[in-house]
Amino acid sequence: MNAPVQPVRRNLQFCLPKDRISDWHPAGLHVTHFFNTLSIFFPDGERFFIDSVRYYRDQIKDPELQEAVRGFIGQEAMHGREHEEYNDALTQRGLPADTYGKWVLKFLNFLRRYTPKASQLSATIALEHLTAILANNLLRDPRMLEGAEPHFHAVWRWHALEETEHKAVAFDVFQATIGRGLRAYLHRCFGLLSATAIFWCLVIPFHIGLLRREGQLWNLAGWGRVFKFLWITPGALRRPLKDWLDYFKPGFHPWDHDNREYLKQIDALEQEVSSFSAPGQSA
Repeated sequence: MNAPVQPVRRNLQFCLPKDRISDWHPAGLHVTHFFNTLSIFFPDGERFFIDSVRYYRDQIKDPELQEAVRGFIGQEAMHGREHEEYNDALTQRGLPADTYGKWVLKFLNFLRRYTPKASQLSATIALEHLTAILANNLLRDPRMLEGAEPHFHAVWRWHALEETEHKAVAFDVFQATIGRGLRAYLHRCFGLLSATAIFWCLVIPFHIGLLRREGQLWNLAGWGRVFKFLWITPGALRRPLKDWLDYFKPGFHPWDHDNREYLKQIDALEQEVSSFSAPGQSA
């Protein structure tokens, strides 16, 4: 058995050029805003993940898992911080990222108030699975970010690498505290089905809203490019479908998709990011 992967908190700052927020991806505005829409969910989403895992931390007996939880919390906190800066750039352009972020927060606060802690953890491991399989596709296919503005290219690679590094932590907490039996299995399966449906029912209108504000809602060529990007080549949503289905196997574990070889890229990425400077400053 391979040694467990321990997530490490990294304090990286990407100095995103805010004037490029709507054109940083070479596939065009519609693809750029698909990624930008995902970013809207991260600050409050990451805090929800942290809270759901932290609630169970005192029940964890395994010291390695306790250490992994510390790394998980540290990484998610950094993701939230950097994506707040990212989303600020959307707001400064006059896009409704702040409004959409408030809707996300209201929904997550509803879950905090009205659903059991076990259901919140189930939602967390489901959404961690979604982010892990999307991250894996981004890391295995350079076409996903080929030609992107370097700072945005780096922030998405960093997020994908760290999502890969900690992809099993919340799942392991779930198994250690909720269990591995039939009831736990059904709980996590329902969690993925409901989380997937709710997530995409928010992503789609948010994406449309960004494009409407840009005046590009009826740009059919742009929609054609984003459809090709998501479902044909490189297939950002098509290719992870099998990995999504694997979650329903009774004995599934996130490291059944063993892609830890990508983590070797982290050191080079840290060196690259260390050379970044804020817009208007020399490196």
